[in-house]
Amino acid sequence: MKRILTLYVLILLSSQGILAQTKVSGKILDQKKQPLPGVNVFIKDTYDGASTDANGNFSFTAADTGDVIIVCSFIGFEQIEKKVKLTSSDFTFNTSMKESLNELKVVTISAGTIEASDERKTTVLKPLDIVTTAGAQGDIVGALKTLPGAQQIGESEGLFVRGGDGSETKTIIDGMMVNKPFFSSAPDIASRGRFSPFLFKGTIFSTGGYSAQYGQGMSSVLALETQDLPGQTSSTLAISSVGIGGGYNKLWKEKNASAGFDLNYANLLPYFKLVKQTPEYTRAPQFSGGSVNFRKKTSPSGMLKFYGYFNLSDLGIKTASIDSTNGFKNLFELNNSDVYTNLTYKERLGEKWMMNIGASYSTNVDNIKTWTDSIRSQSDMTQGRLVFTRGIGKLSIIRFGGEYQYTFDEVKVDGAKYGYNYHVKNSIYDNYSAQFIEADIYLTPKLVWRAGARGEHTTIEKEYVISPRTSVAYKLGDKSQISFAYGQFYQKPDREYLFYTKIPGYNKATHYIANIQRVDDLHTLRAEVYYKKYDNLTNLIDSTNSGFGYAQGLDIFWRDKKTIDGVDYWISYTYIETKRKYQTYPKEVTPPFAATHTASLVFKKFFEKLNLSSGFTYTYASGRPYYNPNNPDFMSDRTIDYHSLGINGAYLRQVKNCFAVLAFSVTNVIGNDQIFGYRYSYDLQRSAAVTPPAKRFFFVGLFLSFGQNRSKEVIENNN
Repeated sequence: MKRILTLYVLILLSSQGILAQTKVSGKILDQKKQPLPGVNVFIKDTYDGASTDANGNFSFTAADTGDVIIVCSFIGFEQIEKKVKLTSSDFTFNTSMKESLNELKVVTISAGTIEASDERKTTVLKPLDIVTTAGAQGDIVGALKTLPGAQQIGESEGLFVRGGDGSETKTIIDGMMVNKPFFSSAPDIASRGRFSPFLFKGTIFSTGGYSAQYGQGMSSVLALETQDLPGQTSSTLAISSVGIGGGYNKLWKEKNASAGFDLNYANLLPYFKLVKQTPEYTRAPQFSGGSVNFRKKTSPSGMLKFYGYFNLSDLGIKTASIDSTNGFKNLFELNNSDVYTNLTYKERLGEKWMMNIGASYSTNVDNIKTWTDSIRSQSDMTQGRLVFTRGIGKLSIIRFGGEYQYTFDEVKVDGAKYGYNYHVKNSIYDNYSAQFIEADIYLTPKLVWRAGARGEHTTIEKEYVISPRTSVAYKLGDKSQISFAYGQFYQKPDREYLFYTKIPGYNKATHYIANIQRVDDLHTLRAEVYYKKYDNLTNLIDSTNSGFGYAQGLDIFWRDKKTIDGVDYWISYTYIETKRKYQTYPKEVTPPFAATHTASLVFKKFFEKLNLSSGFTYTYASGRPYYNPNNPDFMSDRTIDYHSLGINGAYLRQVKNCFAVLAFSVTNVIGNDQIFGYRYSYDLQRSAAVTPPAKRFFFVGLFLSFGQNRSKEVIENNN
């Protein structure tokens, strides 16, 4: 690890190159003589190059003179290499590129995966889609809950997918696992994700059967890829009903590097004065934090990225005690600090090879106080990752690599060891390592087979496991295809179980998925059936991993951006049947985080002449199981059905070099009762429903962006 970090320091301190001698400029077109934006044009075996703008134009200065090779590279088009002679005078290079077999013409793996990125045509949710989805409140996970496979869980943070709980979905940023992707929260109150959707250019939401590159998630992986260099220097300012924030991003004059930061502060006390909350807050939630970033283009295909994030939060809450008849209230106070850093570097090695290397460190500390206890919980993670990718022929690739994670977890009660009977440890150290290999083999342009395997070892379990994974996809036509996937997925037991006397072993899930989809620029239709088998789940009754279960169901997704002028809408539906016998369950039952039926309708309308965006989201979920100790039929009671209607709107205005957005949103407009479960007193005589802190959440905000015109981006996203 020290060697890897030393390498990164040397990269950061590397020289900026030598002075250029010749200006190279020109224009790149396609076969229809239309300009091609985003083409990488560079001198082979040098760092000299640039990308074409919206009109296909490019310009850069070259250090070399004499005979050189100019390379034009763009995804979906055949690469051009042309030998030219440079002198000290300006040189003009114009050419056209021929379209190759790309994602629209060849089959791609889609079983279990919903992807949105700059490089894929099968885009589902972009950053603007996330922040303009009513009810999501600008949260990535909030928006993903409107997609099939996800459950509507309001009492606990996390992304609950296809019968799995929140711990079974892992968040990945630039290949590195995020240890604590959600804010720490109070009991029975869900928290939002820590990261802004505008930090990312690509989103892969895998509801199952995901790549061998990733592990430790039995149900799902949310893989996020951060933005590269910004288009220009800009600054932002945000003032809202809950707080204030701002940031600045500087693009180097040479347009080969950038650096930036942002700071934010939120205090919900003024909001709580206006909107009454069910709990009594002794300290209204406060959040302060920020981030820094650095991006450096090391070559036409190489990129160095650093991202660092920190956050401090504080809250205090009193809730009525279900065991008290005289109005006694339970106390919960939380002070949290969280730091996350991520350093990655990618570079092309010759014609066929690509290298990705990364390192990350994070630490999270929760200080919790109740009437009787003072608890300090700390969780640290240090990790490194190295991946090589090699092209085989025109389409096939093979990727292989490995990763290492060192984790430290500690829980202290009143400053002493965590010693409640079966808990005998207060500190846990783990060394986790994994290796993987995976190939996408195109048997024909219409038929691709992905085969891979992942090996994992953890010192907690002291067992090396191998999980095979495979997928196959066949293209039925220009826009339609079918896919099938199979895979085994292992996961360490939840953090709380690591402190038990007898540590359970790996949990395991086996996925079987079949998918059919039809995608064009303005429509997406997906249908997927799946079966998931759980083995080795944690059984607290006998302190073993003898638990088991299954999940099976159907997911349907339809998105339409064409039928109604200026309207973008999508409909998702999830059916799931799932049961488990684990933890303290006396028999196999449906767990409390699974609703049989879930559906969402997201509707967006953009009025271009008025610069006005509006929309609504309606979500339904059938009642979920909960434990009623007065009912001998374990977990057979159901909550009422879940209904929620959220609305939002935004007025967008470009004033000289300032792009302004005035936005508002309201969740659960109708005020439906939402019950997530029940709590029972020790004597079983009283019960209380678990509900949101308030029926509705109101938000108003003004967002200003200086030096950047996002009008075109908004219009293109809504057409």
